[in-house]
Amino acid sequence: MSLMLEEARNAPERIRGQLQRNQALLADLGERLRLAEPTAVVTVARGSSDHAAGYFAYQCMKRRGIPVASLPPSLTTLAKAPWRLTGQLALAVSQSGQSPDLVATQHALAAAGARTLALVNTPQSPLGAASDTEIPLYAGEEKSVAATKSYLATLSAMAQLIGHWQEDRGLLYALDGLPERLTRALAMNWSTAIEALTGADKLMVIGRGAGLAVAQEAALKFKETCAIQAEPFSGAEVRHGPMALIGPGYPVLVFAPPGPEQAGLLELAEWLEGVGARVLLAADEGVTQRQLTLVDAGHEALQPLSVIQSFYVMVAGLAAARGSDPDRPRHLNKVTCTL
Repeated sequence: MSLMLEEARNAPERIRGQLQRNQALLADLGERLRLAEPTAVVTVARGSSDHAAGYFAYQCMKRRGIPVASLPPSLTTLAKAPWRLTGQLALAVSQSGQSPDLVATQHALAAAGARTLALVNTPQSPLGAASDTEIPLYAGEEKSVAATKSYLATLSAMAQLIGHWQEDRGLLYALDGLPERLTRALAMNWSTAIEALTGADKLMVIGRGAGLAVAQEAALKFKETCAIQAEPFSGAEVRHGPMALIGPGYPVLVFAPPGPEQAGLLELAEWLEGVGARVLLAADEGVTQRQLTLVDAGHEALQPLSVIQSFYVMVAGLAAARGSDPDRPRHLNKVTCTL
């Protein structure tokens, strides 16, 4: 078993502990955010952490009506942008909390008047020290280069923060049952995808809404663990140009969990099949035309976590089938330090 697969399987238990340990911290933070609501939020992250920031952005805008933007760190480190962020919130996300560009940006945003938060998996990191409040992920040490449990733990921490900020009892209740549902998601048989993609050199991954964040993460994992040129798209954007790539047998993975986006994604999957694509549709048991089964995460906001949990198991198996080592992808290191 690869370290990647072992760590992905460890995610539900890590999240169970995280939700308990962060309960008081995030309840207090949620109250403080309600009492002094930020006018806008900016996020600072790279790679998988930036995909997770996209999940937070969607939930924050949908539930609080507060605009959220992802800031390129180079605007601080290279362009020396004259930030003015009084009344705004800056959220930095990192597994290691060590990258100099993220730390420098967080310092600059704080100096520009922002309140600063950091979601970090490594205790006592430079990024955590640069922030007003550090939210620990408690995912445990992650040895595989391909992040899995830390990504899932980032999403669950974000969901818990949103739940307390919004005072959404339904979401907080669903979070209590999330580890058990993620354990069920680990057991889903996605061997159809492994068989279809073992010889693939390219594909599209499609999601929508908060699910776009896990489509982006899945596409990255295809690249780094399987050397497949995978590109993520929103189901609402894919017909605006990317469809010109589709030829007979072109593989397309469509994430269509329960929620308001599902109907449009199912319609898109049917249309893709009609033009000759090799569609791998991931949906819940109520969708008879699915090829891959998703476990209902118990709340609309949590469906992306169930999706990516099942995906991680599949992509680890796909890497093995293609003779790749997901723990040590070529040219990559666990900690990436950029300026």
